[in-house]
Amino acid sequence: MARVVYLDCFSGISGDMLLGACLDAGLPFAELKTALGSLAVSGYEIRAQKVLRCGLAATKFDVIERGREVEAGAAVGHGHSHEGERVHAHALGSLPHEHGHGDDQARRHAHPHAHRGLREIEQLIDGCALPAAGRTRAKTLVRRLAETEAAIHRMAVDEVHLHEVGAIDSIVDIVGAVFALDWLRAERIVCSPLNVGSGTVRTSHGILPVPAPATLRLLADAPIYSRGPSAELVTPTGALIATAYAGSYGPMPALSVRQVGYGAGTRDHAESPNVLRLVIGQSADRAELDRVLMLECEIDDMNPQIYGVVMDRLYAAGALDVYYVPVQMKKNRPGTLLTVIAPPDRREALSAIIFGETTTIGMRSHEVERECLPRETVTVETPLGPVRFKVARRGGHVVNAAPEFEDCARLAAVHGRTMKDVQALAIQCFGGRVGQSDGRTE
Repeated sequence: MARVVYLDCFSGISGDMLLGACLDAGLPFAELKTALGSLAVSGYEIRAQKVLRCGLAATKFDVIERGREVEAGAAVGHGHSHEGERVHAHALGSLPHEHGHGDDQARRHAHPHAHRGLREIEQLIDGCALPAAGRTRAKTLVRRLAETEAAIHRMAVDEVHLHEVGAIDSIVDIVGAVFALDWLRAERIVCSPLNVGSGTVRTSHGILPVPAPATLRLLADAPIYSRGPSAELVTPTGALIATAYAGSYGPMPALSVRQVGYGAGTRDHAESPNVLRLVIGQSADRAELDRVLMLECEIDDMNPQIYGVVMDRLYAAGALDVYYVPVQMKKNRPGTLLTVIAPPDRREALSAIIFGETTTIGMRSHEVERECLPRETVTVETPLGPVRFKVARRGGHVVNAAPEFEDCARLAAVHGRTMKDVQALAIQCFGGRVGQSDGRTE
C-alpha cells in the first residue's frame, strides 16, 4: 500500500500553514531547523507553538526577526495581499501594500524588505542544509515564482527584483516546505480543491479581487472556489507549493489514516477553523480514482452517415470513449444519445466538435470519478502462435485477462480454426502462467 498525503485546503493554504501542519503531524522541529541551516540564523529564528483556531488545536509556525515577528508565508510577489494584513514601506519608496496571514487587528509596522535578485536568492538556498536535489527543487520553485511575476509585469525574469520573495521568511517557507514534504516520504500527494477566500485585497497596484494576480496565475489548472471570510486564503507561496507537489486534486482518497496535522494561519475566523489539515495514511486496497468529464446530448434530426465522422474526430481530439445509445425523444421521435468521456482539460476542443459537427443546440457536462484497474499487456505462447493478453489486477491479483481479438483472428485464419477454439486455447495457456502464490504472471 502506498503512503499518501492529503492537503485539505478548506481554509486555503500558505507556506507557514503547511510547515505548521507538518510539525503538528510529527515533523521534528530540530530537524527542520537543521535543514534550514544558515537561513535560520543571522538575525532570524524560527518558532512553532500550539494555538487554537475556532477551538481547534493547531501548530503556528513563525519567523522572528530581531525581536519583531514576521509572518512566515508573507507575500511572495510584488503587490500581493494575504489574509490578515501587515503594511510594509518598501525600501525603494514604492507604495505600501498589505500582506500576512493575520487578522483585522493585526499589528502594522513599517520596515524595508531587501530587494534580491534570483542569483542572490539561489546563493541563500545553497547555504541551507538540504541535499543537492532539495536545493535544486527549492531554486526551481523560486524561479517559477519569478517567471510568474515577470509575466504579470511584462518584464524579463532577470529584471525581476523579488523584494518579497527575497525576504528571508518567504525563502524559509519554500526551503522548509521542500524539506518537510520530503521528510513525509509520501508516494502520492493529493490536494483538495482550494478555497481562495473572497472579497478584495489592497495592494500597491490598487484594490484587487481575491485571488491576487500571482496567486491566480500559479493556480492555473488547479480546482479553486471562493467561500467564507472576506480575505485572501491562498497565498502565492501556498499556491506555488500546492501546485508543484500535488499529483492530483479532488476529494480525500480511500486510505487508512496514520497521522493528522493542523497548521494555523494567524487570523482566528469565527465561521470555521483557519487551518490547513494534512492527513497522512496508507492507500486502501483499491484501484486509483481519477476525474473525467462527461459530455452528453440527444440528437434526432441528423443524417446517420455523420455519426461515424463525429466519433472519429472526437477520438482524434482526445476523447477517452465515445458511444451512442438509442433513445426515445419528444413527440415520440427516435433519437440518439451521444456520450463522450474525456480528460477535463479537453472540454473546449470536444465541445467545439460536438456543436460544429452535429445538429445539437444544447449539451450537458459534468465531472465524475473513474476507477481504473492497473493493467499491462503480456504475451502468451500457444501451440498456434503468440497471443497478447490484456491483464488487469486488483490488490496484486489478476481479476481479468482477455486475449487480443486481432491476434486470435489472425491465428484462426492461418490455421483454419474457429475463433472460439483459438480463444479457449489461449485462455487455457494463459491460466498455466498464473503464479499460484500471488496471482501474477510469471
